Amino acid sequence: MSKSLARVAKAIDDIGLVAEILNPGASRTAEDAAKACGCELDQIAKSLIFQGESGVIYLFLTAGGNRLDGDKAAVVAGETLHRADAGTVRKVTGFAIGGVSPLGHLTAPVIFADPRLKDFQTVYAAAGTPDHVFAVAPGALFMACGAQEADFTA
Repeated sequence: MSKSLARVAKAIDDIGLVAEILNPGASRTAEDAAKACGCELDQIAKSLIFQGESGVIYLFLTAGGNRLDGDKAAVVAGETLHRADAGTVRKVTGFAIGGVSPLGHLTAPVIFADPRLKDFQTVYAAAGTPDHVFAVAPGALFMACGAQEADFTA
């Protein structure tokens, strides 16, 4: 088990989250993950990492088919944002792009969640690798990672 996957599994166990880690295959993109999991695209919880002018890191947990609206996201964050580069993502979260989990970060980002995810009983989020996801109830996920629901999609 990779260190990243182990960190996510430990975070799930530590908080008592009811979630199932799966290895459906290549899940680097939301489209790949939906195909691998056999679910709707919007059941995939994408983790989009941005950095504010202040240096604060933000994770926008977004339904797979939705696109982040940069202006709305900046309003939600309260500052100008830019997409965090791969090095920053790995340094802060401990995960590579394509496997960023909403749980188990090295340094916890501020997390905002797309309310669209709550339209489903189960969503699938990255579990620390491009090939692993975990299945979880969206409300439980939001609570577990301290996500605030917000309107930031186009």
